[in-house]
Amino acid sequence: MADQLYLSLWYPNFRMRALPGAVEKVMEQFAAAGGSGKVSAATVYPISWNEAPVYQQVYRNEADDEAATPQAAIAAAMENGHEDYAWEFELIWELWVPESAPGLDTMWRHEPCVVRVVAFGPEFDDHAYETNGHIRVDLGPDTPFLYEDMNLDQDAVQRVKQNVQRLVEFTNGVQKNGGISTRLLWSESGESLAKKLIERLQQVN
Repeated sequence: MADQLYLSLWYPNFRMRALPGAVEKVMEQFAAAGGSGKVSAATVYPISWNEAPVYQQVYRNEADDEAATPQAAIAAAMENGHEDYAWEFELIWELWVPESAPGLDTMWRHEPCVVRVVAFGPEFDDHAYETNGHIRVDLGPDTPFLYEDMNLDQDAVQRVKQNVQRLVEFTNGVQKNGGISTRLLWSESGESLAKKLIERLQQVN
């Protein structure tokens, strides 16, 4: 069963005014790891996740290109920010996914996958940042990094390794260039992705 992956980031001596710059830096590292350099959507939630958004913007086409840059999208979403808000920005990266048909060999293709960068105000949802991070990156299901339900041949192993490499480049980039004090790559189930990866590749080798 697919498990949701998250990357939580904490910053030293963090202040609300530093949040926009920190989010932009995370997006820079995302683009450097092969992700999109443009924001595809932005949403702002007040007080808790149970509340209706107070701001939503979807960037749909080339006419939105300038507004969809990280700097512009962050500025627009956080213009009237409050300490009990959370900001969610959607980005896209392409990962290898299998495509198979009866009687044919499995073909691999790049498919757009949504990643969400969530910034927490210090008062949002009863200080959610304490457990989630000042910034949490929602990486989606762990399926592209494991494909646990497939029999992996050598070609498939290489595709999975390339997906994992993109994840590693992003997390290492944030660690090196993001100005963070602590990072945590974790899953909804609490299982270690690294352990699952090792076990998965041992099954092949």
